[in-house]
Amino acid sequence: MALMRKYVCYLAALMLLSTLLAGCKKNENTYATQGKVFGTSVQISIYGESQARANVLGTRVLQEFERLHHKFHAWQPSALTALNDSIARGETFQADAEMVDLLKAATALAENSDNTFNPAIGRLIRLWGFQSSEITPQGPSAAQVKRWVDANPRMSDLVFDGTRISSRNKAVMLDLGGFAKGYALDRAAQILRAEQVEAALVNIGGNILAIGQPGERPWRVGVQDPRGDGMVASVDLHDNEAIGTSGDYQRYFMQDGKRRPHIIDPRTGEPIDLVASVTIITAGGTDAGTRSDGNTKPLFIVGPQHWQVMAQRLGLKEVMLIDVNRNIEITPALRTRMISEKKKAG
Repeated sequence: MALMRKYVCYLAALMLLSTLLAGCKKNENTYATQGKVFGTSVQISIYGESQARANVLGTRVLQEFERLHHKFHAWQPSALTALNDSIARGETFQADAEMVDLLKAATALAENSDNTFNPAIGRLIRLWGFQSSEITPQGPSAAQVKRWVDANPRMSDLVFDGTRISSRNKAVMLDLGGFAKGYALDRAAQILRAEQVEAALVNIGGNILAIGQPGERPWRVGVQDPRGDGMVASVDLHDNEAIGTSGDYQRYFMQDGKRRPHIIDPRTGEPIDLVASVTIITAGGTDAGTRSDGNTKPLFIVGPQHWQVMAQRLGLKEVMLIDVNRNIEITPALRTRMISEKKKAG
């Protein structure tokens, strides 16, 4: 009888151990949470968590994106439009630390890029009709364009006094459309890393940041063909790397047979018509996402003849530029890690 009790206890112990081991078994699935924020599709893919926890974390990230979208919206009522209204009146605006830090980062990039990246030209962006959810052909007069170019609004016009912001130039109208999505990637990374997520991939309309590695292989992402539905190449993204693309194929209109994209040259006040897309990879620090978004703009604006000089100036080693004639130029550092779609098909 005693032997039987020992045998039953032994079986119970084995069953308990089996249950514990099953409970500790690593979850190698990836679950995605999708939404639409910043006027584009977003996806948060989380690896190594249960579906329930991945959904909770993905929802938290989406809520953060919604917060940032409403805070920094360029034409619907927001903290940013309130700041712009104060600037236009010549008044000082009481901001918060987050807004000040973001604007100071944008100012630094503007100055490093000879103001080819210039979020202060919101009036030109509005003039061309790009501060709208619906893009329609616009034809501002040369005099209208010249007025705001000559006003010379720059990020360096902003004056920071703690969290109070004013401007030396009333023509400044801030539009962070080329910067805020990258910042949102960094905020997503902060949230997911604080929750000790093993691996995740956050995608905001093609601006993508990687956390960790999903199993034995890195995250693999594609680079959009600016003149087609497919990809021109793929690349593996490692932990704390971000890939950003600026293109002329999402927000644009056609006018007199010419494509007019939303990226405006601050020097001329005209949309850029020489470049189809610029893709870069950034890595390291707590602002890889922000840099992957903002740093594409100066390269796009200076165009096929000067992008290499600008890339060197900004410390960018992994860059691909595709011009409107479909010519592709790639830095050696990026070429070594890119996987062409032709090679994959072969």
